[in-house]
Amino acid sequence: MGNQEVKAAEAVVIGGGVVGLCVARSLALRKMKVLLLERGENPGMEASSAAGGMLAPQCEADRADEFFELACAGRDLYTPFADALREETGIDIELDRTGTLYLAFTEEDEAEITDRYEWQRRANLSVEKLNANEARELESWISPRVRAALRFPLDVQVENRRLVRALAESVKRHGVQVRTNAEAIRLIIDRERVVAVETSVGVIHTSVVVMACGAWSSFLTSSGSRFPGVRIEPVRGQMLCFALPSPRPVRHVIYSPRGYIVPRRDGRVLAGSTTEHVGFEARVTAEGLRKISTAATEIAPQVGGLALTDYWAGFRPRAEDDLPVLGACSEVAGLFYATGHYRNGILLAPVTGELIAEQIVNNETPALLNRFSPDRFTPVGMF
Repeated sequence: MGNQEVKAAEAVVIGGGVVGLCVARSLALRKMKVLLLERGENPGMEASSAAGGMLAPQCEADRADEFFELACAGRDLYTPFADALREETGIDIELDRTGTLYLAFTEEDEAEITDRYEWQRRANLSVEKLNANEARELESWISPRVRAALRFPLDVQVENRRLVRALAESVKRHGVQVRTNAEAIRLIIDRERVVAVETSVGVIHTSVVVMACGAWSSFLTSSGSRFPGVRIEPVRGQMLCFALPSPRPVRHVIYSPRGYIVPRRDGRVLAGSTTEHVGFEARVTAEGLRKISTAATEIAPQVGGLALTDYWAGFRPRAEDDLPVLGACSEVAGLFYATGHYRNGILLAPVTGELIAEQIVNNETPALLNRFSPDRFTPVGMF
């Protein structure tokens, strides 16, 4: 993608996944000259392409808190965001508004969904409680063992690989310079202020750096000053992909407490996922495949008869408190974080882009960012 030599930029975004792409796009829409650095051959080839694409904050929430507020804001931004990307690029990111089902198979599962239903109804959120027959009327593939279900009509899904393509095209059209095969090595800091980024393709002078490199966020070092790094660990998630018969027999995203299936318009169904603290070991394992298959067939036994067409693993970026790390670093002027999205990178990417760009351009912190500041961590010094 246009690897012209660039020696200076108003803002440098480190990381070309969906979060970095969204930050770069939002800054470019505010007329900033942006350089995006991507360590791989193409943007979005790591966690962004490995994800399931669910936009389901209500389905996964046990309470209303600051993260739930951010997650709902992220989901609700997707309709205008998808429309804007289609207008800019002609690419349909397949924002599917069918909704999400959450199934209960045991007494413990039923207690969990009852609690979730009751607090969300008290909060005037959109949620429906279904008995077993009602759930199976919506989706005939659901297991006869289902006891009850919740339906979340506003929890939807997006085709994340099409999203990556649309964002890559959008940033190009908005004038973002994208350098691929370009690894950020260290920040150059002078008098507690960012002045440049040393990269594998040269030094880039800038006064604004956005750390959006996901699971690789902890590899960056600094020169000229103490660097208040934030520790981000990779958490592996494995996924399976099956071929659905035509016409598509499943329309909702369907969860259980043990897994999920995601039907796609092109005749695939994704099944996931694992949560594994194994460092940067990218391999798919027999145990992971077995666990995912078991959860998927609990939801819909017919999945067991489908052809397995693909499988992969990706690394979710996790901070020590499981929350994203967003916003300005008070110890180094011009340093901003947009990382640690863990299992919610696709969901939170557009709202992250808007909030970080607003903070950079207006020099004011949006209220939604307060809970997620990098300043909540004790500085860990240089890595």
